[in-house]
Amino acid sequence: MPAARRAVVLLSGGLDSTTLLALATRQGYAIHALSFDYGQRHSAELSAARKSANRYGVEQHLIAKIDLRVFGGSALTSDIPVPKDRAIDDGDTGIPVTYVPFRNAHFLAAAVSWAEVLGAQTIFIGAVEPDSSGYPDCRPAYYEAFQQLVRTGTRDGSIEIATPLIHLRKKEIVALGLELGAPFHLTWSCYSSAEAACGECESCALRLRAFAEAGMADPIPYARPVP
Repeated sequence: MPAARRAVVLLSGGLDSTTLLALATRQGYAIHALSFDYGQRHSAELSAARKSANRYGVEQHLIAKIDLRVFGGSALTSDIPVPKDRAIDDGDTGIPVTYVPFRNAHFLAAAVSWAEVLGAQTIFIGAVEPDSSGYPDCRPAYYEAFQQLVRTGTRDGSIEIATPLIHLRKKEIVALGLELGAPFHLTWSCYSSAEAACGECESCALRLRAFAEAGMADPIPYARPVP
């Protein structure tokens, strides 16, 4: 396949990246999926990523190990407790402890390296600003800056960082995924649990609200009844 139609898709196994995988597939790209074992609390998302990659028959699915536990500083990579029942509409502009410092730069740097090897011209990342819990590495300016880095620091500077979901609300992503037939039953978002989603962490809260607003039941199991 011509290199211009080859893409690296950053695939966490969550709601956003699986929708993105469905979108890139619909657009006709040959997909090379890239996931990360970065020392997160559990491997449920990685298992979900494998299932979705298999479902779409991607060209390759690479799981790279980058152990961010050596730095800590996040509830996802250390013993800091994951907050429960944090209000998602309380106007809090602070960055929550679930933010993994500069994580997406690590992921993008690896994706750019692989894209250069593959001759891929596009990297898809499911960054979302409106429902991102205030994470600074989910802002459009972040990706504009990284795009400039790619232009100046790669062999021919032509690789594009694509963020087609970045301005969408979670409910819009659910609606898009349903339209594309994304396998939401294979996805995982919970920060705390690998067996049944806790329904209490902020990631679960955002996900549950999105499905409710889209008029759909979330198809994954929860440890307690959900509205």
